[in-house]
Amino acid sequence: MYRMNQLRRLIAPATACLLPMAAACILFAAGLDQAAAQAFPARPVALVVPYPAGGSADILARAVGQKLGERLGQPVVVENKGGAGTAIGARFVAEAPADGYTLLLGTVSSHAINPAINKVGYDPLRGFTLVAPVAATPFVLVTPPGSPFKTLADVIDAAKRQPETLDYASAGPGTSNHLAGEMLASATGIRLVHVPYRGSAPALVDVMAGHIPLMFDLQTTSVPNVRQGKLRALAVTSLQRSALLPDVPTVAESGIPGFEVSAWFAVFAPANVPPQALARLRAEMSAIMRSEDLRQQLRQIGAEPDQRSADAFAAYLEEEVEKYAAVVKAAGLAPR
Repeated sequence: MYRMNQLRRLIAPATACLLPMAAACILFAAGLDQAAAQAFPARPVALVVPYPAGGSADILARAVGQKLGERLGQPVVVENKGGAGTAIGARFVAEAPADGYTLLLGTVSSHAINPAINKVGYDPLRGFTLVAPVAATPFVLVTPPGSPFKTLADVIDAAKRQPETLDYASAGPGTSNHLAGEMLASATGIRLVHVPYRGSAPALVDVMAGHIPLMFDLQTTSVPNVRQGKLRALAVTSLQRSALLPDVPTVAESGIPGFEVSAWFAVFAPANVPPQALARLRAEMSAIMRSEDLRQQLRQIGAEPDQRSADAFAAYLEEEVEKYAAVVKAAGLAPR
């Protein structure tokens, strides 16, 4: 007992010294975490668009990037990395350092459609961390102003008379407007010829010039061209008519009940991005998506703001992956 009491008397002072040191260590670690959270971002952030400049995704990215940069206190630089139906840009981000400084404006093409058709080199679900959804928009089936097509029925009749002679443009293999054409062909029993481009902007140039007769273009870019007489709108792919094109019927109204296709956009980071950086990015994206200024800006270009939570959109993303895998299988677009 005497020895035990001696041992306690020896240990007690050491314990008394160690406890404040442990508390100090805990406070120091907490301070480091707080400093790390406050430090991000310490330099410009890249927002990669997997399409060339000038298309719908590019327009959205620049609108969001400007607002996000203002909130972060650092420039958000939009970088266009088009090609391979969004795979080049998406793979670039998936392989980038997971530090929060390289983001992707992902789309239904990069995350649901292209991976179902092609070997893209990344996992659309496990290869990224969702930051926040941004917006969604329908497509508009457009044709050159001098085209003989006045309605969707005209297109279907022509395709039935001469199968595999009617071309339609897309932003690339595996993109959403590619699948929109495949879905129309499947729903009507016609056979169209797919002509892929390296983005929607160059595809639209050829459609407006009359080199390609058809394209499912996103509403964000088609509306200005329709209003300026550079394109003729035949149908929109939403179930209700577009407020921006109230005189244009839906595909469903045009004789294909239930037909609906839309494109969505969301911001992603590489997988395993640091929690502090992710929390900051999500907080600022949430703030700008609540901004009436940005919401009006998106609506003016034909996109509907998406204010779902990250968890809700992540569940929706899984559904989209399954949905388009089934569409690709039904269309006979075997993975390459």
